[in-house]
Amino acid sequence: MIERRKEIDAVRGLLARNPVVGIIGARQVGKTTLARQIVAKDKRPHTFFDLENSEDISRLSDPMLALKNLKGLVIIDEIQRCPDIFPVIRVLVDRPKNPARFVILGSASPNLLRQGSETLAGRIVYHELKGLALDEVGIDHTQRLWLRGGFPRSFLASSSSASDEWRRSFIKTYIERDLPQLGINIQSHTLYRFWSMLAHYHGQAWNASEFGRSFGIADTTVRHYLDLLASTFVVRLLLPWHENISKRQVRAPKVYIADSGLLHTLINVRTMDDLQKNPKIGASWEGLVIEQIIRRLNASGEHCFFWATYSGAELDLFVIRGNKRLGFEVKLTSSPSVTPSMKSAIATLKLTSLTVIHAGEKTYFLDKKVRAVAFKDVFVEI
Repeated sequence: MIERRKEIDAVRGLLARNPVVGIIGARQVGKTTLARQIVAKDKRPHTFFDLENSEDISRLSDPMLALKNLKGLVIIDEIQRCPDIFPVIRVLVDRPKNPARFVILGSASPNLLRQGSETLAGRIVYHELKGLALDEVGIDHTQRLWLRGGFPRSFLASSSSASDEWRRSFIKTYIERDLPQLGINIQSHTLYRFWSMLAHYHGQAWNASEFGRSFGIADTTVRHYLDLLASTFVVRLLLPWHENISKRQVRAPKVYIADSGLLHTLINVRTMDDLQKNPKIGASWEGLVIEQIIRRLNASGEHCFFWATYSGAELDLFVIRGNKRLGFEVKLTSSPSVTPSMKSAIATLKLTSLTVIHAGEKTYFLDKKVRAVAFKDVFVEI
């Protein structure tokens, strides 16, 4: 088991300032383990409810009766299975000298947990837990993180084949059980086909018309499928940035499978040798690196973009941080160089800096505003 110290500290800080903290993220990403690690470091009494446990469901059949006398930390796991608890939590946290802090764990975004977001408005703050990051596993395990992804059980599996088996089971369970529990009733083979097709477009701009034609359904329907996968944290949508310039700019979002291990399972990559031979290797590397950069910067989705023009200029990742405009390019090479596209991005977007993340060993300047950073140094140099 890997102790995720930064995540523990972040949630404990939120609990000190808010009566309710929601830990959200993809299923099996480690939310329950994180909650137990937080409890282990907290001196207050705690009570744990798991809404996949029939005994705990019975205990919460009358949630007001079950919760009103509890003190310390109250953790409710898989909250999406019982959204009727949200109004009860609101009443309890509004009591004078409220003796409890609530931690709710859910495998869906606040948009899907809309009742919680609305009922607990002003009382809840959400913390999104993602897969393991490079600084958590160590640079010696870079290739393992790339191949297996950041789900703890996948990363820590005894072998690559065991890891791949776990991911295949995860995909099957996610489609056949988890989504229906959220009230999403789409035939499993249809969603699997859509997700697999999406994996082959990993790192490309979304084209709803093309997907709609492939499935023989309306553009709005395939966009609904995409939104569902994004809302349950298995797909990342990187929004396009556009400015008032003379060049025609791409306005569709880029689509990434959020976890590199899931991507590899969906495109039938089982080993590093398979990955080295696969035409999606560059896109796979790009997705992994972009995810780690966003983690390092602790950047929210509304501040992260890509930029591209139809004339060929592009930027893999564009991050707004206050008055700084940070650009990032991802290159699966050990010897990157400054390209005309990079120069165009610097001038057009008025970048504060441009960082080229590469697969080599050294970090150095390529130009006045352009620095090449080895991927192993991402959590140190940016």
